Amino acid sequence: MDSRLVSDDHTYLSEQVRIAAKILVVGHFAVGKTTFIGTLSEIPPLRTEETMTRAGAHIDDLRGVQGKTTTTVAMDFGRLTLSDTLVLYLFGTPGQQRFVQVWEDMARGALGALLLVDPQRLEESFPVMDLVESYGIPYAVGVNYFDESERRPDDELREALDLLPDTPVVACDARDEASSAGALITLVKYLQTRTS
Repeated sequence: MDSRLVSDDHTYLSEQVRIAAKILVVGHFAVGKTTFIGTLSEIPPLRTEETMTRAGAHIDDLRGVQGKTTTTVAMDFGRLTLSDTLVLYLFGTPGQQRFVQVWEDMARGALGALLLVDPQRLEESFPVMDLVESYGIPYAVGVNYFDESERRPDDELREALDLLPDTPVVACDARDEASSAGALITLVKYLQTRTS
């Protein structure tokens, strides 16, 4: 049997990398976490998606997310090298309450979290915000605007989500690399200001 190592530049980390940071990508069901990580990851992302079945139809509310056929049942994982010495490990959490037991392990050691929200379903964000805050993880809010989503002013979103004044809010599209990178950069800058 013939075997060989993949020689892709992004497969292995540079020996110069000295700092690794764990970042959570969190949000309610069907908000775009898997898409976000897939858009930014420099390696093929690890996905634990399963096909949604009729048996789960009474559990997973698909209002506003027609066409969704899979759901994350454990986590998503990706990697993004920011500089010669810094790499981010991106961990996406499942969005449904029934998977909340995996949060404890995923939250351990996390430097911060990017909370993705759907502006049309803001009320679904509160249980996720409660979890992030209960673990003491600093976070920024990424408002994931889909094609048909109407833009809402940041101050309106802040009030609706009852955010602290220093919590960053940034618009993004999880399908777009530059937009997603901008949201992640907002989080990283916020974390840097908290530590300095």
